[in-house]
Amino acid sequence: MGLSNQSTGCCVLSDALHVERVSPGQKVIALAGNPNVGKSTVFNSLTGMRQHTGNWPGKTVTIAQGNFTHGDTQFILVDIPGTYSLMANSVEEEVARDFICFGNPDAVIVVADATCLERNLNLILQTLEATSNVVVCVNLMDEARRKKIRIDLEELSHQLGVPVAGTSARNGKGLDILMDEVWKVTSAKTDGSPLVIQYPEVIESAVSFLEPALKGVVKGGLNPRWVALRLLEDDERLLKAINNYLGYDLMRFEAIADGFRKAKETLDAAGIQPDLYKDMIVSGIVRKAEAISRRVVTVEKPGYNMRDQRIDRILTSRIYGIPIMIGLLGIIFWITITGANYPSSVLADGLFWVEEQLTDLFMAIGAPAWLHGLLVAGMYRTLAWVVSVMLPPMAIFFPLFTLLEDLGYLPRVAFNLDNFFKKACAHGKQALTMCMGFGCNAAGVVGCRIIDSPRERLVATITNNFVPCNGRFPTLIAIITMFFAGMLSGPFQSIVSTLILTGVIILGIIMTLVISRLLSRTILKGLPSSFTLELPPYRKPQAGRIIVRSILDRTLFVLGRAVMVAAPAGLIIWAMANIHAGGMSLLSHSANFLDPFARLFGMDGYILMAFILGFPANEIVIPILIMSYMAEGSMMEFESLIQLRELLVANGWTWLTAICVMLFSLMHWPCSTTCLTIRKETQSWKWTLVSILVPTLTGLCVCFVVANGARLLGLA
Repeated sequence: MGLSNQSTGCCVLSDALHVERVSPGQKVIALAGNPNVGKSTVFNSLTGMRQHTGNWPGKTVTIAQGNFTHGDTQFILVDIPGTYSLMANSVEEEVARDFICFGNPDAVIVVADATCLERNLNLILQTLEATSNVVVCVNLMDEARRKKIRIDLEELSHQLGVPVAGTSARNGKGLDILMDEVWKVTSAKTDGSPLVIQYPEVIESAVSFLEPALKGVVKGGLNPRWVALRLLEDDERLLKAINNYLGYDLMRFEAIADGFRKAKETLDAAGIQPDLYKDMIVSGIVRKAEAISRRVVTVEKPGYNMRDQRIDRILTSRIYGIPIMIGLLGIIFWITITGANYPSSVLADGLFWVEEQLTDLFMAIGAPAWLHGLLVAGMYRTLAWVVSVMLPPMAIFFPLFTLLEDLGYLPRVAFNLDNFFKKACAHGKQALTMCMGFGCNAAGVVGCRIIDSPRERLVATITNNFVPCNGRFPTLIAIITMFFAGMLSGPFQSIVSTLILTGVIILGIIMTLVISRLLSRTILKGLPSSFTLELPPYRKPQAGRIIVRSILDRTLFVLGRAVMVAAPAGLIIWAMANIHAGGMSLLSHSANFLDPFARLFGMDGYILMAFILGFPANEIVIPILIMSYMAEGSMMEFESLIQLRELLVANGWTWLTAICVMLFSLMHWPCSTTCLTIRKETQSWKWTLVSILVPTLTGLCVCFVVANGARLLGLA
């Protein structure tokens, strides 16, 4: 899905990754950089709210672009995916390389981290080989000063041959200087002589056969030397991308074909095969980065990052890493459970007060009872339940999750779990997508885009539903409180509930690993791929950014999707509960039909029917169940869990029923919002169906074993 005029109002990202300027004089700027260098902060600071997001055409890689004005010039800033290299070993690297080389940007800003400049110079040097219109943004200068690192920006500019600006984007410092340099580059008002890396003599000799022939052929701003270096890598996909961009096959030119043959003969005579050639190129870039770093970086306080290292020895240790992670998870759940109770109650009171006013209005205008039932008791009441139950936990959980993300802890979670996912033949980044699923499984599925391998991305997508979203928390918490922690009171009840809930979550994580391995051994065979996992420095969180990202970008986005599917669901649920045939409602007929099947798994027909009707939103499972047991025509909720427990026990619930319902709540089909998201991300109904069947069949099997095992042992 590309961006269109309708969606952005500023420019079009075509299938060739080319941004078309809508108004004359607009300049397109590519924003590149390694992950965790503050690239998004630079982007947000420059563009403010004039931003639009979407996918690269044909890719599941998210982009953002925005407008801003500097001086008398309008700029379009395109935030390309964070990458460590342009040597396209992943989807992100391929997209970044293609936009820089074939997207015709007027300039490229490469953002670097001042605290680890040497590592960032790798991408800078590769970008300089591809284009001369580069401005280097050395960000996090405030962090560098705090760690007693001094960067000689003037010398760095001299070494690279392009403008360099130092910034502290979080505080907005240095951004005006950065844009002054960008304006000069795009206005051709700067005299630059970009650095040319010299490789071993044999490679330079091979390039000398190709480069002269390419100079008269390549166009559109492509650097002939860069094209020559890339052709000798024998990367067929890159060669195809170059030919597609040029509109013709380079090898049809006799001079280029002859030069290529001579260059390959030179390399072959020296025993340099493609893999060794690429290693020599990378080594040359690394050595140059090291040399430049020694000239421009001065560390006044050696061991400046010892604090981070001391913290990591604990948080990522084999002994303490996992227990601390589980402890933090428990604390977050406890805060979410305890903190959401009061606002959820207040919100529910307010929304149901509105329902009373709507009822009075319908009565005043003499509306028929069935219309009131459909629109108020059905659609509105379902929406009220979804909003009152979902919004408070999400408003608490997402900021806490974003806080850990801002602190730099989430990459440590991925580090701790990487070995487990590798043993399950899955990707280590799946740990991050799994964490996103705690807030919302739809968000977790979207997060799977960070996984490069299509196979491993599918594994992560299919298994994301094994961690419960906040929509399933109310069901789990209510059952835990009623049947397992109800004998306690005060703070002990919430603590015990949190411990049991954390245990259920750990079971979900274990099932994620087990099913991931099973999928990797069957329908999605393959070995786990390696990836670079950076442990960024610990940083002070930004409260404003956390609130915006968690509330606007996540909470309201997820809530909006849930509301869209909950409204029609309310109509269907009310209709099934109020349309009667043979003296019983359609809901009762359906529950009786499912009852023999459901009892095999420790449940009854009404429970299974509540899960089915709760497909649009998991939050409404308990209200549907209450409505079914009481033969009421609309959803309702008791004022206390004691009353609810009495109702459930009166309808045959035991401790075994409670356990089976908890297990099935943990492992069953994704909600409709998540299913639609899976369809959108995979572009396949087949994989959407697999994502529904895998957790459902797993849940049924686990419930069958638990229920019938307890019966055989005489425990139920």
